[in-house]
Amino acid sequence: MNRKLINWFGLAGIAALLSYTAAVVFSPAAYPGYDWMRQAVSDLSALNAPSRMLWNQLAAVYNTGNVVCVSCVSAFVSEQRTGTRLFRTGIHLFTLMNWVSAIGYAMFPLADSGMEITSFQEIMHIAVTAAVVLLSVVSLLTLIIAGFRRKDLKRTGLWAFIALAMMMTGALGQGIVPAKYFGIVERFSVFAAAGFTAVLGWELFTGFSGVKEDRQIIL
Repeated sequence: MNRKLINWFGLAGIAALLSYTAAVVFSPAAYPGYDWMRQAVSDLSALNAPSRMLWNQLAAVYNTGNVVCVSCVSAFVSEQRTGTRLFRTGIHLFTLMNWVSAIGYAMFPLADSGMEITSFQEIMHIAVTAAVVLLSVVSLLTLIIAGFRRKDLKRTGLWAFIALAMMMTGALGQGIVPAKYFGIVERFSVFAAAGFTAVLGWELFTGFSGVKEDRQIIL
């Protein structure tokens, strides 16, 4: 394959996943008393969290790489008419989710680390989270359906199914498991989107090999 510059930007998604993983794994070292089994990942980057500086350093590639990757994926599938219209719609919705996440969490970071949500800042943080979750679910469902409808899209549809299953495990698990295990199930959700972005990044790097162009309007 003769890769163009836009294909190389797909590697930003993989770098973003590695950056996010490093932030989740190593930031607790700068947060005395942090209990990863009980507390949310967002506690590590809260405004009053002692680990905020380390988090920002480790997650720097993630903060920009995610948006760069999915934006390039959207541009590529649109220009190349990759897959079906439904497939491209799912990609665009997933890209929108990443933009909402990047802008929303930057504007409304968690004000206080911990489980209590009381201030306007924290309420808006939850509102952003709700929008991110909704867009994530809709985009992944769209890609799953597109994958079922056409054989060459099945691979991406399968990864979308895995990502959605992880999100649902996290969402449902938080209401089932004891509070002391909240952090464990929550991590299923937060890694689902980052992981799927890395998958799309690799697909972009390979030029969505095996996926046919949509020469006709196919739903």
